[in-house]
Amino acid sequence: MNGKIRKDVKPGIEVDIVLKKDQRSGKLTTGIVKDLLTKSSSHPHGIKVRLEDGQVGRVKRIYEEKEET
Repeated sequence: MNGKIRKDVKPGIEVDIVLKKDQRSGKLTTGIVKDLLTKSSSHPHGIKVRLEDGQVGRVKRIYEEKEET
């Protein structure tokens, strides 16, 4: 899943984001979502989030939730 639709992004999920400083290179940072910062239901460049470690960026990829066995 990509991170362009707000309802797909929830606190606690693992995502790849692109930080503001990495927008030119496209370098991705992986982390766990703490807060959703975009208020609209969608955004063409990805929903802006704050990770648990405090980094802020736009979601580019949402990892599937792992099923516990």
